[in-house]
Amino acid sequence: MTPTLTPPPETAAPPAAEERCDRCSAAGKLRVRLAEGGDLIFCGHHANKYADQLVKIAVEVAVAPDFTWRGTEITAS
Repeated sequence: MTPTLTPPPETAAPPAAEERCDRCSAAGKLRVRLAEGGDLIFCGHHANKYADQLVKIAVEVAVAPDFTWRGTEITAS
C-alpha cells in the first residue's frame, strides 16, 4: 500500500499590503473567509463597524498584525 499525504487545509492569510477594502478601497486589515468559498477584505474602520455581522458569517478570519479587531471581543464572550 502506498501512503497518501493530504495537504493541510488552506488557512486565510492577513491581507497583503496591496489588497484594498471591499467597501472603501482603504488598506486591508481583515480577511474574512466565507463558507461559500469567497473572501472579503475590510479596512480597520469597516472591519470594526461590521464586526457583529462578520463573526456570524465567517468560517475563518485573518487579522493584520498591526490591527486590533473588535470581532475578537465578540467571539471571546
